[in-house]
Amino acid sequence: MRVLVVEDEEHMARILGIGLRKAGFAVDVVYDGAAALERLAVHDYDAMVLDRDLPGVHGDEVCRRLPELGTGCRVLMLTAAGRLGDKIEGLGLGADDYLVKPFDFPELVARLRALHRRSPMAYAPVLRFADVTFDPHRRRVTRAGEEVRLTPKEITVLELLMRADGGVLSAEYLLEKGWDEHADPFTNAVRLVIHTLRRKLGAPRLVHTATGAGYYLGAE
Repeated sequence: MRVLVVEDEEHMARILGIGLRKAGFAVDVVYDGAAALERLAVHDYDAMVLDRDLPGVHGDEVCRRLPELGTGCRVLMLTAAGRLGDKIEGLGLGADDYLVKPFDFPELVARLRALHRRSPMAYAPVLRFADVTFDPHRRRVTRAGEEVRLTPKEITVLELLMRADGGVLSAEYLLEKGWDEHADPFTNAVRLVIHTLRRKLGAPRLVHTATGAGYYLGAE
């Protein structure tokens, strides 16, 4: 899941970025509304953590302009404006969720994952493919009933492949959805993650290569 954090207080922005990356998200961070609109026009984000009181382009305006960009990005407003009227206004502008500062970080993570589950495609609470299961809430992977310990990036790639349900995903798509904007487009990071994912999942092989096209899940 790729998330854009829009927060003008740089210390808070850094804390959010670090914490969300540790929780397994791919995160980009910007500090004003204009930069947020630029990123949203280029990258396909799953969710945005949006402060309302931003310099330049206000957070409310960012929220209003999302439909123009044709993005399915979900919006979680994260702000100190906590009155009932503020919440009603924010949700009326198009925000999908509203969290008031100060907040508990695990709640932020849980709300983002809940937004992802409510994306246009209906996702099952627990994903299954062949004898592999993935619990998005607990971030737990099992194969044939045995737990498989994966890194956050391996879990991200496996989740994307499981959601594709046998469809081929290009390395470019996996890089876009699973890494942040600092990832080198010519990196072999995707190939390396696929290699370790295959090894950890074991036999029979589950992750396959479609030559010249990408990767997919298939039971042998």
